Amino acid sequence: MLPENILFSSDPSADLNHFISSRQYSMITVLVDENTRKNCLPVIEKQLPDHELIIIPSGEEYKNISTCISIWQKMTDLTMDRHSLMIILGGGVLGDMGGFCASTYKRGIDFILVPTTLLAQVDASIGGKLGIDFSSYKNHIGVFQLPALTLLFSGFLKTLPARELRSGFAEVIKHVLISDSEMWARLSAKRISEQEWEPLVLHSVQFKAQVTTTDPKEKGLRKILNAGHTIGHALESHFIALDHAISHGEAIAVGLIAESFIASKKGLLREDELNSIKHYIRSVFDKVELSEEKIEQISRLAIQDKKNRGNKILCVLLEGIGRARWDVEISVDEIKESLLFYRDQT
Repeated sequence: MLPENILFSSDPSADLNHFISSRQYSMITVLVDENTRKNCLPVIEKQLPDHELIIIPSGEEYKNISTCISIWQKMTDLTMDRHSLMIILGGGVLGDMGGFCASTYKRGIDFILVPTTLLAQVDASIGGKLGIDFSSYKNHIGVFQLPALTLLFSGFLKTLPARELRSGFAEVIKHVLISDSEMWARLSAKRISEQEWEPLVLHSVQFKAQVTTTDPKEKGLRKILNAGHTIGHALESHFIALDHAISHGEAIAVGLIAESFIASKKGLLREDELNSIKHYIRSVFDKVELSEEKIEQISRLAIQDKKNRGNKILCVLLEGIGRARWDVEISVDEIKESLLFYRDQT
């Protein structure tokens, strides 16, 4: 059962028009980047009421306060009031940042998320987490705010390059690993090119929606969704700082292997389960090259993770495939060891 504000659509233009027609918005803007303007906007604008476009550059490197300032300025120049609507058409970066801007403009206006990537559909658009990067730290500034509507259209996935599809697949893998051992057996028996995306997206959305509805502000259960992210976000932040960004999914794939290694060392995960996770993820994702110097720097970045409490690095670790335990304390040395394990795998 999905929340009322999540809709799987076969005709996004008609469904958007139906939703908007039932409300009295004073102005409508559509936030796009150069890619979604070209490839996705034509799909939704056929029946869209009169609207203004706000266009920003694509890429994680633009997910910062400077881009937010430009968005807020354009909203102000358009004289958007608190009865306006922003439709955000894009991937996770655009959804996180656009939702953050909408939620803070004049203390908040309605926004609709129309996620166009696999990563955004299965993860970033569900649960109301919004934010931007700050000083190379991932999602360091943000808020919790649910969109008026999240509209999911599988047709957008056909526009994705292979690397973008793999990036989203990392979050699909994570959701399955923490929730469903039987689904893991089915998923890991197929190459990425053989996956059936609609049931996988539905599985992820249903699972994440259930978790985030139960724990909207991440006080307990919702923390399990951070599996792979303590080390993954540190890795991502490191490469952002080097101006050599890797995709979110590539970073989370490394994080899932490394954190599974820590779980096995703590006796939470069997060796055969660790090997199953490691071999499958490595079959999908190219290896990220890590020098000892990089490993040292990445390990220390985990001290800044948002899940931490005091001086403790708190991590989500698998408790067997299909279950997870949150708020497990790990050390910088354990992170180093896990990244050395990852680096040394062929």
